[in-house]
Amino acid sequence: MDTGRGERRYDCMTPAGRHYGLDWLRIAAFAMLIPYHVALAFSPWHWIVSSGHAYPALVAPMAALTPWRLGLLFAVSGYAGATLFARAGDAAAFAGDRSRRLLIPLAFGMVAVVPIEMWVRVREAGYARDYFHFWLFDAWTSGTHWGVEFPSWEHLWFLVYLWAYTMIVAGMVAWRRGLAWLDRAAAWLAISRRLLWAPMAVMVAARLALLFVIPERQGLFRDWAGHSQFLTLFLLGFLIARHPPLWRALHRFWRPAALLAMLGGAVTIGVEVAYPGSAMPPHALMAASRAGRSVMAWGMVVTLFHLADAHANRDHRWRRALGQAVFPAYIVHHPAIVLATWCTLPLALAPAAQAAVILTATIATCGATVALARLVPAFGMLVGVAPRAARRGGIAPAIC
Repeated sequence: MDTGRGERRYDCMTPAGRHYGLDWLRIAAFAMLIPYHVALAFSPWHWIVSSGHAYPALVAPMAALTPWRLGLLFAVSGYAGATLFARAGDAAAFAGDRSRRLLIPLAFGMVAVVPIEMWVRVREAGYARDYFHFWLFDAWTSGTHWGVEFPSWEHLWFLVYLWAYTMIVAGMVAWRRGLAWLDRAAAWLAISRRLLWAPMAVMVAARLALLFVIPERQGLFRDWAGHSQFLTLFLLGFLIARHPPLWRALHRFWRPAALLAMLGGAVTIGVEVAYPGSAMPPHALMAASRAGRSVMAWGMVVTLFHLADAHANRDHRWRRALGQAVFPAYIVHHPAIVLATWCTLPLALAPAAQAAVILTATIATCGATVALARLVPAFGMLVGVAPRAARRGGIAPAIC
């Protein structure tokens, strides 16, 4: 909206308390997951199961997505967490609601979804029994079996991290000094260009400090490199929601943020292309790549938040349905891709045909899961779809 003084005023929140632009960002970010994970089966990188075809040409576009796609989701989740905290009224209610909406689908996924991926993993390693025997007797072991570590969150690690970050924030806001500290941090970031450079500096410093000290391994109690990036972005999203002046800083500096994101991405892509697959770059290049990832992650968040607020903060008749589909599709898409890829291996299909079959099977699985979640409320709760009355009341999805 033009204010008449050559400035643009951005209306970040709708009257209903939603930011439609960030809803669209969330939908778009999750929409990238399916083609991204299908592409992993055709890339030179090691993944759960390979399609039998490896295309080095996939490295550059996938390396351009990897540094920021998950960071964006954590930033959007932090923003949504602030709005949900304001709606809940106190930290205990906020923590309880988020725990219910995240941990129930996590438990369901660990029992009914993750074992499918684990079965494919061990079958690739030589396990000979069928899925039902595996699920009944072998899926619940602990330790390393058939070369595979049990138990495993698989792709549901995102829910675990999101719940943990939410509990950290809930603890901070329950402590009055913690909430005051967050608000002071937001006010400090709103001054000058601090919102542009300070998060990048923190993320780069933390990533490089940990790089050659702690192994980069996924896991809630060992992924300190990941937490240094994802928790920072989650907190920044939370601060942006609580402190409207940060939006003005985002809009002022999105162009340099986009430029820095491109520069950081160029470094990361260059290293990945030069050292594809399991090839290890020299320490200096590895450090440059990790720094480039952090710079690109925050630069893209600033840029995309600006674009979402300036150009996409409006409702559409498809937004609600697509937003409700995100969580159940997220839960089932990964095992669907893994299983479909594994099942196509004996068919010796041409790469394009194989990719089309995997993509079609995955979309069909996601569509069927979403449809069932809408028809059967009890199943919907298990995969993160709120009851119809809650959806009419504007309750935000669990993953947001």
